[in-house]
Amino acid sequence: MDTMTATLTPPTVPAAGDGTITILGATGSIGTSTVDLIRRNRDSYRVLAVTANRNATALAKLARELGVQFAAVADPSAYRELKDALSGSGIASGAGESALVEAAQYPAGWVMAAITGASGLTPTLAALERGGTVALANKECLVCAGDLFMRRAKAVGATVLPVDSEHNALFQAMGSGRRGDVRRVIITASGGPFRTWTREAIAAATPAQALRHPNWSMGPKVTIDSATLMNKGLEIIEAHHLFDLPSEQIDVVVHPQSVVHGLVEFRDGSVVAQLGAPDMRIPIAHCLAWPDRIDGPAPRLDLAKVASLTFEEPDPVRFPALTIARNAMETGGIAPTIFNAANEIAVAGFLEGRLSFPGIAALVEATLAASASLGRALESVADAVEVNHNGRLTAVDLLPQIAAKAS
Repeated sequence: MDTMTATLTPPTVPAAGDGTITILGATGSIGTSTVDLIRRNRDSYRVLAVTANRNATALAKLARELGVQFAAVADPSAYRELKDALSGSGIASGAGESALVEAAQYPAGWVMAAITGASGLTPTLAALERGGTVALANKECLVCAGDLFMRRAKAVGATVLPVDSEHNALFQAMGSGRRGDVRRVIITASGGPFRTWTREAIAAATPAQALRHPNWSMGPKVTIDSATLMNKGLEIIEAHHLFDLPSEQIDVVVHPQSVVHGLVEFRDGSVVAQLGAPDMRIPIAHCLAWPDRIDGPAPRLDLAKVASLTFEEPDPVRFPALTIARNAMETGGIAPTIFNAANEIAVAGFLEGRLSFPGIAALVEATLAASASLGRALESVADAVEVNHNGRLTAVDLLPQIAAKAS
């Protein structure tokens, strides 16, 4: 079997690695979990470069601890703080997108791509172009430019490892059979904090309530996406690109215990699942050591203590995001890019109190409806960036109108 390039297929031949690492998004939740694993295995890994959005103090402290060569912040206004905090360390520093790209191009054998949002697209593609191993935690690379991303991965011989717990689970489960024997894959969803809420109660949900995820500790954007089930919509699109599967072979089931992270059904009727505690250090550790394994600090799964595992169909009436996402994926072209751009604006609007919770899905749907030529193919990364920008502008323009309707 081939290594994961354009299509994720579990390998049989180990990939060579020198233990050198770059972490894009080192101070976020995924980056922090990655660093925790590295601290526990300091003899095996050496970090060359780290980046953050604007938390210069935390990044500088981390850079010094890990002894990196380069540290960069995305926000230029945080550069002076970073440079001052690194004074005397010998660690080079930078700011802005060009500095993130520079970090991504450091000669590390393994890159954690954990920059949240569409802003992670260019640096992650820069890391990919080196032809090494990219542990992908940035959904937007595949949602905004999945065809381009996977095509470039194949062209340069890069290895793409899925960090998202669901796609990592599918990747592991696929190792039980041949790719051609897969009938479908099933992504699990926790259901978020509003799984049992009525439609009326959901309509009045506050940002504070939406940020109380029952199982996972994540950043605000991802947590809100979990509450709307928009994250599952994004993951459907991701799975389509990662595993080269059509819409009808990708299903979603709500599983509130978050113990089963993904299932693969084979042609003979066998269903193979990956289980584990709801701890992102499990899929990160799998990617970090792949194709080997390392000891992980995550809680061990005790099924007797869990006692029961339940599953249910997602409700498209209370959570319309899944349907919107699937429609965007089936339309193809720039539709997923617009979908993602609108969602970023919608989530920000909700967190800022300018949009109701149901308004998130409504704004995404309206933005797609207002956008032209959705089925046209993206021509380049620059094209994807421009489409994303235009989609965001359309969503911003529509937000007051949707807010008034949804109120």
